[in-house]
Amino acid sequence: MLTKKEQRLRRARQTRIRIAQQGAVRLTVNRTNLHIYASVVSADGSRILASASTAEKEVRAELGAAGKGGNAAAAAVIGKRIAEKAKAAGIEKVAFDRSGFAYHGRVKALADAAREAGLQF
Repeated sequence: MLTKKEQRLRRARQTRIRIAQQGAVRLTVNRTNLHIYASVVSADGSRILASASTAEKEVRAELGAAGKGGNAAAAAVIGKRIAEKAKAAGIEKVAFDRSGFAYHGRVKALADAAREAGLQF
């Protein structure tokens, strides 16, 4: 019997295989209880082209008190920030890699904010 984490990692592995076959740049999301992280990874998976997280000093100052990085509002800030950084790096279109997490709550908030900021996926 697989643990909850093993099940998530299995789902993530399957998604990454499909994205690799497409040869697309991917927007990966990882969430913890306290923070949410987003990275834009090159098509071959060797380089991180842009990244943003609630652990960054500027983002923490924008969110206010410590411990505010684990909610949907913080995820929306990160979605907008990663889209801006990706566009600055010349990336318009990505494949969304939710790392096995459900497309709900913080993951959905990040994706919606990135789309509104002009990233296509």
